[in-house]
Amino acid sequence: MTTELLTGALLADGTGTPLRPAEILIQDDRITAVEHPGTLPADTPRRDLTGLVLAPGFIDVHSHADNAPLLTTDDTTKILQGVTTEIVGNCGFSLAPRSTHNADTLATFLQRLFPPLDFTWTGFHDLFAATDAAGYVTNYCPLIGHGTLRIAALGMADTAPDDNALRTMRTALDEGMTAGAFGLSSGLIYPPAVFSTTRELTAVAEALGGTGLYVTHMRDEGDALLESIDEALHIGATAGRTHLSHLKATKPDNWGKMRPALDKIDQARNAGHDVVQDVYPYTASSTMLTAVLPTRYLAGTAEQTLARLRSKTGRDDLAATIGERTAWDRILIATTASHRHEGRTIAELAAHHGTEPVDALIKILVDEQLRAAMINFSMHEDDLELAMTDPHTMIGSDGLPPGTGGKPHPRLTGTFPRVLGRYTRERGVLALPEAIRRMTSLPARCFRIPDRGTIAPGHIADLVAFDADAVTDIGDYQDPMRPPAGIPWVCQAGRTVVENGEYTGPRTGIRLTPKA
Repeated sequence: MTTELLTGALLADGTGTPLRPAEILIQDDRITAVEHPGTLPADTPRRDLTGLVLAPGFIDVHSHADNAPLLTTDDTTKILQGVTTEIVGNCGFSLAPRSTHNADTLATFLQRLFPPLDFTWTGFHDLFAATDAAGYVTNYCPLIGHGTLRIAALGMADTAPDDNALRTMRTALDEGMTAGAFGLSSGLIYPPAVFSTTRELTAVAEALGGTGLYVTHMRDEGDALLESIDEALHIGATAGRTHLSHLKATKPDNWGKMRPALDKIDQARNAGHDVVQDVYPYTASSTMLTAVLPTRYLAGTAEQTLARLRSKTGRDDLAATIGERTAWDRILIATTASHRHEGRTIAELAAHHGTEPVDALIKILVDEQLRAAMINFSMHEDDLELAMTDPHTMIGSDGLPPGTGGKPHPRLTGTFPRVLGRYTRERGVLALPEAIRRMTSLPARCFRIPDRGTIAPGHIADLVAFDADAVTDIGDYQDPMRPPAGIPWVCQAGRTVVENGEYTGPRTGIRLTPKA
């Protein structure tokens, strides 16, 4: 039996209670004792963490690192932040199911978000067998994407599902849940989910039997934010529980809507609805560049979308519908398939080429075959901080999948240290014990993650030690891949995986399954 005593740290046990001196005994993969200093045997092998705060490993509730196990290199963007567990499959994007008749459609669509994938699976059992065999840097908690379910049944068609298509989606959802998934996710601004109705989503969610989890990138986070919350709550009530992804109020006309949004969610909660939300600590969002396009451009195959963009009619329509009302200087190109244009706004690219911004947008999408991601500076700091103060708000990175290259949003590498540094130590939006609770025990409870989220006897020893006076994010929008500072030690299941701020490996994470 491997035994180690952790001494000298201030304990943030994940419950939100005040920090306190404590010693923690680890035996193999478990915490076996949490005691006052000097209580446990002095001759036990020890690790001195003096000057640091010891917390449960952080849980990233909104990740897109579904492909991380399949990479030949280890994705260290999260483990270096102290994240030991990730919820993947968000925004309706999961890597399964993959139906034979729509396999090419799925592969082409997923390339807009993920680096190229070598598909060896069809269903969730096959997918999980592949990721289990490859191994995990962080623990892996998969959701089932409604968008992927819909592609399996209907491709990218702008049409309502018939009974057979609904049966296909529900059967695949059942299979994924049986294989060990944590719930159903949706991304209602993306094709093909953007073509779905509330009725369709509710019919799919019924397969969760009223005890499941519905996690949603809502239909609108700006002008129709409040109406979108109503829709999410309706679908979530059918599923059982509701999680609102990256809660925000986008575009200047909607700044200030966070208060009525939180009030609406509180009213539902007080009426008995189990609903929570997450945020990321930035006022810029990031997603596929195709999200700028009107919905009608997105139906059908990628080639059909490209044909619309290449046509004069399509160009003139775009200029009329989005040309004047889009803040082109706030849309920064993050990654592209060719790695051209990255780190420049569409306004800058248009000026450089002497074209209108809508023409610059079309050129990027056509040249890159729709494989481009953007960063959009669209939120207000006051709304972000208000959402962060709500006691039901968790933290999620929403970073682009690893392996895309380019200049992805710095939230990929900096989310959790930014909460601890900027929003806890510097701005005082959250007290430190409460910030830790939002990253640990709250998500463990809401996602029903077993034996994690608090430092207590019997729990798995997923732990992070950080310097509360120095922890901070380093990456920015032009140089986003720099790892954070002030997080010298991380262990997973009792094994050190980060030492002196450096990842040591090997892959020690596992795929988790939800508690019953």
